[in-house]
Amino acid sequence: MISKNENWLYVISPKHKFIDLNFKEIWRYKDLMILFVKRNVVTLYKQTILGPLWYLIQPLFTSVIFTLVFNNLANISTGNGVPSFLFNLAGITLWNYFKECLVGTSDTFKKNQSIFGKVYFPRVIMPISVVVSNLIKFGIQLLVLIGFYIYFLFFTNQATQIFPQIELLLLPVLVFFMGILGLGFGMIISSMTTKYRDLSYLVTFGVQLLMYASAVMYPLELIKTKVAEDRLPQLAGLFIEYNPMTTIIETFRYIVLGVGEFSIPKIIYVILISSFLFLIGLIIFNKTEKSFIDTV
Repeated sequence: MISKNENWLYVISPKHKFIDLNFKEIWRYKDLMILFVKRNVVTLYKQTILGPLWYLIQPLFTSVIFTLVFNNLANISTGNGVPSFLFNLAGITLWNYFKECLVGTSDTFKKNQSIFGKVYFPRVIMPISVVVSNLIKFGIQLLVLIGFYIYFLFFTNQATQIFPQIELLLLPVLVFFMGILGLGFGMIISSMTTKYRDLSYLVTFGVQLLMYASAVMYPLELIKTKVAEDRLPQLAGLFIEYNPMTTIIETFRYIVLGVGEFSIPKIIYVILISSFLFLIGLIIFNKTEKSFIDTV
């Protein structure tokens, strides 16, 4: 029997908390998290010819394709004369971070089952390290966006069409809750794939479809116009409008380019939805980690 007067460094016991996010324990394992972050960054493009240049190539090529297809061929206007390439690059930069967080955390249990079965550490460190390591990639792509932003602002005749807003100070909040949103979704999917393996095959396909419903390559105003003209089902319009990523991308475009929609109630809505999904994901993740080794 353990005396109440004894101070133990570690106590192994069943967890009884419904929501268990032990920040003290996570902080104690911060060095391990840093190692995981380094591993994620170094091994991502290891044994590739271009290496980290893929961080730059992917958003640039995607922006060019979106500009040619959606703006030039489909004649979708970006609104207020904003350069279509810059419009698309802004949306893709944010979308890539969310996508990498979601996809990277959605197979946590399956990808790390050999580690989880051998040594103890707070399992939630693994998906959190994915979100943190993707911040490095996001930072690089954000610098690329800033570079093209400066080019269009000072070296073209479109300087009067793009201008940042004072609400740019909210960018860290947007990025934080975007990461929380991806982390919450990812932990839910990761927990479900321990029993339903075919879900892992649907993630990439589902994320691709979700991108088209997140106003990445078109303004939200276009969807509202299509719904008003009865050229788009109202249910589809509501799904796109109240998709949390749509609000994040529209807000980002507003504070950076001066186009898009800025709504405090919708930002609060995103914060609440992201926090709720994170808590739900954490509950399911903590419950799954106790028995996943028997099903993976």
